[in-house]
Amino acid sequence: MDIYLISGLGADRTIFRNLTFSSAENIHYLDWIDPKPKESLKEYAFRLAEGIDRSVPFAVIGLSFGGIAGNYHPQLTVLTSSVPTKQDLPWYFRLAGRMRLNKLVPVFKPKTVPRFIASFFGVETKDDHVCFQQLLESTDPRFTKWAMDAILEWDRTETPPGLIRIHGSRDNVLPTDPGKVDYLIRGGGHFMIYNRADEISGILAKLLPGTS
Repeated sequence: MDIYLISGLGADRTIFRNLTFSSAENIHYLDWIDPKPKESLKEYAFRLAEGIDRSVPFAVIGLSFGGIAGNYHPQLTVLTSSVPTKQDLPWYFRLAGRMRLNKLVPVFKPKTVPRFIASFFGVETKDDHVCFQQLLESTDPRFTKWAMDAILEWDRTETPPGLIRIHGSRDNVLPTDPGKVDYLIRGGGHFMIYNRADEISGILAKLLPGTS
């Protein structure tokens, strides 16, 4: 089984470094590519999917913004800290999209992130904060600006079939109804793929063929 991992907005493959997989799994990372001008999230997702070898069975694990993984129709799709449709976005995301407030956000990269903002994202320990800061430093602000626009203009209304959701009960970025998720991580925030990796690895071991 080939496993493809897609990181969240503002993150790269290092966010997955605490996850563990069976030695039988072939792990691949779909790193972000440069978006085209005015490219939609759906169009971007299909271009990103060109990095998938469809000649063999595969699964996709998408984190947060990596939830675009739902477009790929693999043998298994797992969304972590993400939502499957635009209706599942928080009301303030949808309101911002309708009011086009994203167009007012300037393109910039913060040098440092205050602790209280980092904690909103689920950053808990000093190690978490170091990783969080490193991820922000490696992010292209132009990509972030495009991604914000694309998310708020996202038009998916139907949940892809066979999709599995893993979500934290304390996710402040994408709060969700616990009844709509398949696996709820108690106390998990938006950064739980990093600081709750043991729990998530255990769940993935049950879901991925040949690892349980």
